Amino acid sequence: MASIVIIGAGAVGSYYGALLARAGHAVRFVMRRDLDSVLRGGLRIESPKGDFRLQNVAAFATPEEAGVADWVICSLKATAITAAAALIRPCVGPNTRIVALMNGVGVEQVLAEAFEPRKVFGAMAFVCINRGEPGIVRHLDYGRVTLGHLEDDSAETALLKELFDSAEIECSVAPNLRYARWEKLCWNVPFNGLSVAAGGVGTQTIMQDPGLRAMAEAAMREVIDIANADLERAASEARLDESDIVRRLFAQTDTMGDYRTSMVIDYVMGRPLEVEAILGNTHKRATELNVDAPTVRNLYALVKVADRQRRGILQRLTIADIETE
Repeated sequence: MASIVIIGAGAVGSYYGALLARAGHAVRFVMRRDLDSVLRGGLRIESPKGDFRLQNVAAFATPEEAGVADWVICSLKATAITAAAALIRPCVGPNTRIVALMNGVGVEQVLAEAFEPRKVFGAMAFVCINRGEPGIVRHLDYGRVTLGHLEDDSAETALLKELFDSAEIECSVAPNLRYARWEKLCWNVPFNGLSVAAGGVGTQTIMQDPGLRAMAEAAMREVIDIANADLERAASEARLDESDIVRRLFAQTDTMGDYRTSMVIDYVMGRPLEVEAILGNTHKRATELNVDAPTVRNLYALVKVADRQRRGILQRLTIADIETE
């Protein structure tokens, strides 16, 4: 059995960490909000696959307390990527492997600046999940994880797959890490973006409104175009199948109910949004590759402004402003 530290034990990190702990691995969670509740009453997972509770959870306030492990799974928000290396470092020994279970593109490259690239992996979770009360994670649907290694070393990727397989986590190995990152963005760009750009809505609103649904599909197709241009530039033979991805992701979204994306939850709570990691870097890559992506460009602009307004950085007009004119 492996020793594992979860850095950023929010909904996603806590869920997959709990599955690994239930399978017998020595999992240590670095937590903030839920720490006291988990230490008192354990960690409860509510899931259509079966509820369970972990008692006597090894939960800590700092990575220094958690200590060195075989694997570090970093599940921070992409907005915290610049702080990730400092948080991970106390848990890294000579043989530690590091998994970025995070949104966005380019996160593994950031970690590789601080750690050996051969030790860095990526994991993309296709999961509907939210946090409930402190100490409770609500897994709503799905849960597949796509795995990759920064240097696309198949033997290394097989080790990560073996770890996830041992916990009965549905997982697959992508043709390469770049492919896996883009596949996840095919959903994240349109649905995270529109959930905020439309004023704070769930996925059902997007799917049922003809205009929003058309925008989601347009954005998804543009991301696929960017992805395939990027894969070609990287001399990869892998390509995203446009018709299959659009059909599959829309079918899944149609069945998930009115899901609140991670970005819309952060928006409503007034927290920084993963704008750059999900939308900004996608737009930037489109520009670099000379791929026309107007829907992605517009979503990026709208969400960036919404983020600044929600956090009070950019002033909104008020009734008082109008009445004084």
